[in-house]
Order: sequence, then C-alpha cells, then structure tokens
Amino acid sequence: MAIVDELNALQAETLAAIEAAQDTAALEQVRVAVTGKSGTLTGYLRSMGQVPKEERAEVGKAVNTVRNVVEAALEEKKSQLGRAELEARMEAGAVDITLPGRSQQMGTRHLISRITDEISQIFIGLGYVIETGTEVETDYYNFEALNTPADHPARGMQDTFYVVDRSGDVAAVRGESDVLLRTQTSGVQAHVMERQEPPIYMIAPGKVYRRDVADPSHLPQFNQIEGLVVDKGITFGDLKGTLDYVCKAIFGPDRKTRFRPHFFPFTEPSAEADVSCGVCGGTGHLHNGERCRMCKGTGWIEILGCGMVDPNVFAYAGIDPEVYSGFAFGLGVERIACLKYNVPDLRMLLEGDMRFLRQF
Repeated sequence: MAIVDELNALQAETLAAIEAAQDTAALEQVRVAVTGKSGTLTGYLRSMGQVPKEERAEVGKAVNTVRNVVEAALEEKKSQLGRAELEARMEAGAVDITLPGRSQQMGTRHLISRITDEISQIFIGLGYVIETGTEVETDYYNFEALNTPADHPARGMQDTFYVVDRSGDVAAVRGESDVLLRTQTSGVQAHVMERQEPPIYMIAPGKVYRRDVADPSHLPQFNQIEGLVVDKGITFGDLKGTLDYVCKAIFGPDRKTRFRPHFFPFTEPSAEADVSCGVCGGTGHLHNGERCRMCKGTGWIEILGCGMVDPNVFAYAGIDPEVYSGFAFGLGVERIACLKYNVPDLRMLLEGDMRFLRQF
C-alpha cells in the first residue's frame, strides 16, 4: 500500500534526523517539522477522511505506530541531549573550590585626609577648636588684616590667583581684584578674632592656592593647618612648648625641635620650626657615612612657620595688645605626610596611583 510505504519511509527519515540532532534546538526543529501542527505526520492524520474505507484501518494503525515510535525517539533523544548540555554548562561554570577566594578590596581614607585628622585630634586634645572658612576670600582678610602691606611680594600675581569678574575685568587680571583664592588659612583667624572675644584657641585646616609650578616640594593647591592662640600672659615659651609637643606627637617622642629666627608680616618675633631628621637620626649622615639626602646633611628638616602675633594684627581685629598676647603657626599637610612617611615627591600624593596609596 502506497500510503503505508510513505509512512514507513517518513519514520526512517525522521529517526535518522533525530539521531543526527546535535542539540535540543535542532531536535525541536525535527519535532515541529514532523509532529507539529503543520508537520508531515500530522498531515497524514488530517487526511484520513480521504483514505478509502477498506484501507482506513490499516493506514490509521500505521500512522499511530509511526507517531508512537517518533515521539518515543524524540523523548529519549531530548533526555540525552538535555543531560549532555547540563553537564557542559556545569563544566563551563565550575568553580575550583581549592583556590583562595577573592576578597572585596576595602577603601581607606586618603593619606592627606588622615594626616589632617591626626593633627586635628592632637590639637583637640589640647583644648583647641576647629574653625573653617571659605576658599574664596577678600584681599582684606587674606592680606591686610594680617598686616601684609600693599607692596608685599605675596600680593603680586606670581603668588596669588585673583578672581576675574564675568566681564573679564583687566584690573582683576593684573592683581587689582578684591577677590581671590586664599593663599593661606590665616584669613580664618582674622574672622574669628573679629567675632569672638579672647581667649581663643583654634586651628583652621583647609585648601589653599598659590601660583606655584608643581614640583617635588611645591603644589599650586595644597592643604594647610594654621593655628592661633590669644589669651592673657601668652609667651614665646608657650609657643615652643606647644609645637614641641605637637611635633613629638606627630613624628615620635625621640624627635627634637629647634626654632630659627625668620620674618612673617603677621608675627613678631617670627621663627621657623625644624624637627630632627628621622632618616639619619639628626646626625646628618647615614650609617655608611654618606651624607643624608633627606636633610641635606644638616640633621634638621623645616616643617612650619610660627611667631607671636603682631600687635598690628590685634589692632585690625579690635583686640587690645596691652591686655592680650598670642601666637600663630602654619604647616602644610602634604609636607608633614611626606616627612612622616619619607615620600620623596609631593606630587605622588595626588596622582591617584593605588599601588602607592594602599601602602598607607
């Protein structure tokens, strides 16, 4: 019978296609082509009404036989391919439990922030308060209120970023503007002295800006901590004792300090404070006899400027210099960080190299 022969041929062809399927997607294509709504075997079932009555029973039996055989073969092949694909996925996603785990890298505070906080905590322990101010300051509070005359070199454009107005005023470009990016946090001291009656024990940490070219020892933007004490009976001895304690708290109890005469417009007398070199132990030479490069053979490293507050500064703030005296000081946070950890170049603190920063 022709139809039965066609069904047998379809069965053989379908079984071969099932066996050749490489994955479940290819197997699904075979199933749809044969037993789907528009499949070839489904077509025979739908055309049973056109088969002669005397042949209908035999053809129907043949169609059901082919369908059962094909469906069984499809199910078995699907099971085989499913297991194989599952094993492949498991192998591809396998985790070697003998390897150490990947821990989450935890962030830390930047070294500049850490040193700022460390120094601030030292002064808080001494009874000082932290004052803040704006980074955009007026000429008066940045210079004049600190006894810096108009012809002082720090007033020129070589040191200061002046703020130009929206019209691009040429006067501002020439350094005649009244608004600037502060070159020191001393302006905060002037504001505090104006609004607060003595006694005053304060520090002012913050960013400052100068027209310096970045090199191993200079940055155009850096962090500074300035301090001010105003009270009755304050002497230079109080200044030396305070800064000696602070230096030992920062660098270690074995470090020594010294004070050298200097000049600052807002203090009189003025001094620069040095701390003994931590690399050579203050000798100026290394163990092998070579000259210490950190302190350049002197045994000392300059760390800050300081002095007794000039009476003129008190006069600007309305404080009677006959009743009160005080001292002021200023230090660079980046410089302290580099000296404490023997970092040779200030720029390394700002490059964002995680290999360097993670050391701290």
